[in-house]
Amino acid sequence: MVRVRLALLMCVLIAVATPLPAAAGFQGLRISTPFPSQSAQLGEPITLTLTVKNFGLPPQTVTLRVASAPGGWKATFLGGGRVVESVFVDPDQENLVTLRLEPPKGVRAGNYRFQVVAAGQNASATLPVTLTLGNVLPRRLSLQAELPVLRGSPTSSFRYRLTLKNESDQELLVNLNADTPRGFGMTFTTLGQEVASLPIKGGESKDLDAEVRLPPKASAGNYPITVRAVGGGTGAELALRLEVTGRPDLSVTTRDNRLSGNATAGRSSPLKLVVKNNGSAPARNVTFTASEPTGWEVTFTPERLDEIAANGQSEVTANLKPSDKALSGDYMVTMTASGGDASGSADFRITVGRSTLWGFAGVLLIAVALGVVTFAVNRYGRR
Repeated sequence: MVRVRLALLMCVLIAVATPLPAAAGFQGLRISTPFPSQSAQLGEPITLTLTVKNFGLPPQTVTLRVASAPGGWKATFLGGGRVVESVFVDPDQENLVTLRLEPPKGVRAGNYRFQVVAAGQNASATLPVTLTLGNVLPRRLSLQAELPVLRGSPTSSFRYRLTLKNESDQELLVNLNADTPRGFGMTFTTLGQEVASLPIKGGESKDLDAEVRLPPKASAGNYPITVRAVGGGTGAELALRLEVTGRPDLSVTTRDNRLSGNATAGRSSPLKLVVKNNGSAPARNVTFTASEPTGWEVTFTPERLDEIAANGQSEVTANLKPSDKALSGDYMVTMTASGGDASGSADFRITVGRSTLWGFAGVLLIAVALGVVTFAVNRYGRR
């Protein structure tokens, strides 16, 4: 008796532990769509993605038709971009077909029901579809920025990361534009392509890059920017801000912009320089250096300027002292002004001449020599 009970218990355990097949041996066809009941805009065609699957049947062609439809509606099956009436499916395989439903003109809001049939050799399947026209989400767009405020110098790259979302259930063609300060510009890109408009499906989000172009001499300050996305009778706005810190830009010249001067060998000669700051921020702690020929001495008065305001200028004197052995001719001297991360330089042509003192001394020696000769001739020449 005990053995019988143990045998029965083992049979029960084996039966419980043995998994049943998921399909339980089902054979037939199935036609389905992810959303058989949905809302749509009045007057617009609706497309549904259908899946036709063969469960354990031989390979066969499955005919598709809409067996029941409201009056005036047009139903079309599409596959591979063409109109089709059937689909071929292998055993335990599936294929996709698109069903396009076009309402008649003047269709009213309400519920519309359809019966889609997939018929094979010895099996068929039916899919009920319900469309509710006029009960759709209002068209709405949203626009957000990852960082709405960017800060940098005029030479920095300013790129905002934006997210555009279509919060309705309809596809919209969205136009993009921006209000920027005068002289500024903005371009929009997505996936590396510059765009001015783009389609976006209902419920979909797209990432955009909005890059700002600054004018060459943008002044330091805060600049507001408004980005707009408009499409389908709706739109969204986003306020951005650009903080430009400014940057000095130094240059070296003279009052008359002539990059030349004169000097005398062995003597210090002054050259008046004008140092300009053409940038959008002050240049601070400005110092001066020179690249001069061998044997020359170049000093500056003053040696340092505390500050040159943006779009301002200051005068500096360069004291040039060529070598006392310098030959007459033209020489090149480079003057450089540096302040912080900004610098500017210019090449000056310096014409060097010999001192006129030596010329006078030579003439005087010749005159003395001639006088001595004349005196000697007059005094001793008669003997």
